[in-house]
Amino acid sequence: MRYYISDPHFFHGGLNIKMDMRGFSSVEEMNAYMLEKWNGRVRQNDEVIILGDLSWGNAEQTNELLQKLNGKLYLIEGNHDRFLTNRKFDASRFVWIKPYAELHDRGRKVILCHYPIMCYNGQYHLDREGNPKTWMLYGHVHNTHDERLINAFMEMTQQLVIEDFNGNDRHIPSQMINCFCMYSDYTPLTLDEWIENDRARRKKWTGLPESIRELVTEDDVKI
Repeated sequence: MRYYISDPHFFHGGLNIKMDMRGFSSVEEMNAYMLEKWNGRVRQNDEVIILGDLSWGNAEQTNELLQKLNGKLYLIEGNHDRFLTNRKFDASRFVWIKPYAELHDRGRKVILCHYPIMCYNGQYHLDREGNPKTWMLYGHVHNTHDERLINAFMEMTQQLVIEDFNGNDRHIPSQMINCFCMYSDYTPLTLDEWIENDRARRKKWTGLPESIRELVTEDDVKI
């Protein structure tokens, strides 16, 4: 089984009281909960692709964490994965570490990047039934105003109509999913689970361009 998750930020205690407002009483409590949710789903032979910002800890702390996490691990580099540049960091727990990757998951192409890519490779590809063949999975923006702006961009994009190569009108596909760990209660999910998770979350999204100003408040924090 293959799972995806983004931005767990192990050891980042500040996220309990600002930005994410995770609400754990301590870093230790947060780490223990995320580890329990991870290992409660992932088995040793499962694959987990981490879409960046795995750990705020130093090299030694991160090395110890990696020995506790189940699964075959793959890392898309995040801007806060500072341990990667430390000589004491042991990368042997990862199958690979990349800034960007493309792979296939049950017949669908998956674009992987820590940062959201608005115009991603394979965006316009559909199957014979008109279903999207490519998904862009990202992280970085957590649940901030940047994510709401991406939601608005997707909504506007999907409403646009273009003429395809056969002269038929069609809407522009935009299949981007924020795999932010808090959206899944810190549990790695399969692609199909993230698709359903994302659809349910976007049903709550009703903002259009004219309402963006109301959604971006002074309380929002930049990444």
